[in-house]
Parts: sequence; structure tokens; C-alpha cells
Amino acid sequence: MSRKALLITDMLNDFIDPEGALYVGEAGRQIIPFIAGKIAETRAAGGLVFYLCDAHTPDDPEFQRFPPHAIRGTWGAAIIPELAPAPGDIIVEKTRYSPFSGTDLEDRLRREGVTEAGVVGVCTSICVLETVRGLFEMGILAIVYRDGVADFDPEAHAFALKYMPRILGATVI
Repeated sequence: MSRKALLITDMLNDFIDPEGALYVGEAGRQIIPFIAGKIAETRAAGGLVFYLCDAHTPDDPEFQRFPPHAIRGTWGAAIIPELAPAPGDIIVEKTRYSPFSGTDLEDRLRREGVTEAGVVGVCTSICVLETVRGLFEMGILAIVYRDGVADFDPEAHAFALKYMPRILGATVI
């Protein structure tokens, strides 16, 4: 069995809403319609939709590098309303940049026979990149949609879009 999935990374209030604790900027807002379209397309084709969501504790070590954000159970950790999950969608809470670290994402993808995964969300140079790295390590083709990813750092964003196909074998379109 071969199945496709869409992995949506950190489209949460704290990153995408201007009132969020770690607002990515207007670039994050601009990708919402594209991602909404990819979600509809994936569902219509019988693919799986995964939401990969930061869900930190108040004392998470990540807060030594970034301001506190996406604390489990808060408004900031909620998926933005424009991209609300539907029944059958899968939410994976993560506490690290990689959604594969300390979660059952790898098992779920294997169990569902996923061989190709579209990747969208924020931040291109951090959590999106680490998602693509995990897919590469699993042998799953990652397709990164340029119109569906954003970053607060334009230079890091550009670097990640070059790095992912060259080093991790992703397709960037």
C-alpha cells in the first residue's frame, strides 16, 4: 500500500497570529490560503493530514533559545482557526524541533504506508527542515511547497530551501 500525506508544521496562534508570542510575520499569514488548499486537496484524494504542533511545558529548555511559546493547553498552542483540523486528521504534539523526537509520528507514517509527504508550515529553517530530515531518514519522499512555508529569517528560509533538496533529497516546488 502506498499513501500520501500532508504534514502541517506549527501553524499555531503563537507563530501565525500577530498577537502570538513568536510571530513569524506577514510571511506566515500569506501561506494560509495555500495550505488550506493543500489540506482540501489531500483530503479529497484520500490522503492523510497531520498537524505537527509545538506543545511545550512552561519550563521547556527550548525557552533558553526562544521566548516561551506554544505552551500546551494555551491559546498560543492552538492551531489557527483558518486551518482547523477535521475528523480523521491526526494531531502530533511535539516538544522538539523534530516531530519525530519523542512522538509516535514514525510509527503512524509506517503503519499507514505513507511513501510521499507534502510539507508546509513554519519555520522553514527549523521545524520544517527537521521534519524533512526525519522523512529522509525514513525513506519517505518529502515535497516542500515553496508557497506553503515561511520563516522569520529570510536568509535562513532561503538556505533551507536550497539545503533540503541538495542534502535531504526533498523536492521543492
